[in-house]
Amino acid sequence: MTAGTTLFALDCVLVVVLWPLVMWAAGQIAPLLAVPTDPRGVVYPAMDLLLLYAMGLYRRDALIGTRKSMERVPLVVGMGCGGALLVALLLPVLSPNWFLAVRPPNQGQFFALAIVCFAFCAFAARMLAHLLLRKRVLGRRLLVVGAGQRAWDLLHMLTHEGRTLRYDIVFLHDPSLGAIDPRLEADPAVRIVQPEAFDVLLVAKGLNADQIVIAPDERRGMNLERLLACKMAGFPIVQYLSFVEQEIHRIDIKRLELSWVLFSDGFQFSSIDRALKQVFDIVVSIVTLLVTSPFLLAAMLAIRWEGPGPILYRQERVTQYGRHFKILKLRTMRVDAEAGGAVWAASKDARITRVGALLRRTRLDELPQLINVLRGDMSFVGPRPERPMFVAELAEKIPLYNERHAVKAGLTGWAQVNYPYGASIDDARSKLSYDLYYVKNFSILFDLRIIVQTLRVVLWPQGVR
Repeated sequence: MTAGTTLFALDCVLVVVLWPLVMWAAGQIAPLLAVPTDPRGVVYPAMDLLLLYAMGLYRRDALIGTRKSMERVPLVVGMGCGGALLVALLLPVLSPNWFLAVRPPNQGQFFALAIVCFAFCAFAARMLAHLLLRKRVLGRRLLVVGAGQRAWDLLHMLTHEGRTLRYDIVFLHDPSLGAIDPRLEADPAVRIVQPEAFDVLLVAKGLNADQIVIAPDERRGMNLERLLACKMAGFPIVQYLSFVEQEIHRIDIKRLELSWVLFSDGFQFSSIDRALKQVFDIVVSIVTLLVTSPFLLAAMLAIRWEGPGPILYRQERVTQYGRHFKILKLRTMRVDAEAGGAVWAASKDARITRVGALLRRTRLDELPQLINVLRGDMSFVGPRPERPMFVAELAEKIPLYNERHAVKAGLTGWAQVNYPYGASIDDARSKLSYDLYYVKNFSILFDLRIIVQTLRVVLWPQGVR
C-alpha cells in the first residue's frame, strides 16, 4: 500500500471514529436518527475527504512537504465544510417532504464542530504518516534484475516520482545482462549483488523482496528458469515498463517498446465506453456552464472593458483521429500577438494582457471550450489539443505522439493535473507520457478522478502561461 493510500486510510478511520462521537457529545445525532436515511450526517465527512483528495493532500509532494501540507489543512477543511454546509441547506429545499418530519439539526453548530473535528483528524493523520515514513514502516523492498542504464532510469524515477516514497532496492546483476551503469557503481548508497549461477531466488529470499522488477539492458542472456523459480516461490515479478506504469502513473517514453504496447492490457475502447463518455461529457459540460456562467459573463465584460478586439479567440487545433477543429477561448493576448507567426507561449509572455493574465491564472479563459465539448469536437477529459503545425513537428521527433489522438482532445487531462504548462519538445515528451497512460487506462471513474483533481490546478495554479 502506497503512502498516499495509507494516509487516506488514516484520515477515514479517524473521521469515522471521531465524527459520530463529536455529534453525540453535541446532542446533534438524535435529530438525524429520526430519519435513518437522512444524509446530512455523512455530508460533512464525505465533503472533507473529497476536498482533501481534490486539493492534492495525498499526492507525493504533499507527503514529502509535511509542513506545507499542514499549512494547507485548515483552508482545505474549511472549504470542505463550507461545501457540506451548502449541500445540507439545499437538501430540504430540493426535497422538502423527505425532511418534513425531522427537526433540523443546528447547521451552524455542525459547521463549527466539523471544522474542529476534521482539522484535528487531518493533523493527527499526517503526523502519524510522517512518523511511519521516518520509521520506514511504509517502505517497499525491491529486487531489480539488471544494473545498467535502464536500472539507473528506474532508480531516478522512483527517487523523484515514486508513490511509495521509501524504497529498499537491491540491484542484481550478471555480465550477460550488459554493463553496469557507472552512476550506479559510483553511488555508495546503491547495493549491487552478483550471485553465482544467477541465483535470483536466493537473493530474493535474503531481501524478503516485495516485488522483483525485470530491468536489464540486455535480456537475451537472462536465465528465465531462475526467474520462474521466484514466481513459483510466490515473489511477484513485473516487467520494467509495467512497473513504471503502475508505480508512477505514466509511461516511460524514453524506454518504450512497441512489443509492450502491443501485448499489454489497455488501449481498447468499447462502444459502451464511448457512449458513456459522450453522455458524461454532455451532462458535466451543461452543469459546469450553468454554474460558471456568471464568471464567464464577468470575464467577457472585463475583456471588452480593457480595449478593442474580439472577446473570443478561435484557433485551429487537432482532436481525435487527427481531425482539425476551431477551439474557442477567451482572448488573453493582444490582437497582434501572432503577427510574426505561431509560437508557444513563454513564461511571463509580454503578449498577454492584464485581464488575460488573470483569466489564465484562474483558467476562466478555457470555459468557452465547453461549447466545443457540446459540439462533439472535444471531451471534458482528454489530452490537450495542439495546433496542427506543432503536432506535425512533435510527431516527427517523438515516437507514438499521434497515438494520443486515439481519444478526443480534452478540456482537462491527466497531463494537466500532473505536469505544468509545457512549451518545448522535452515538455511535450513528458506530457505525452501522461497522455498515453490516460489513453491506455481510460475509464469513466478515471475521468472523475481527473475532474476532481482539476480543482487543485484551478485554485493553486502552477505553471500557468
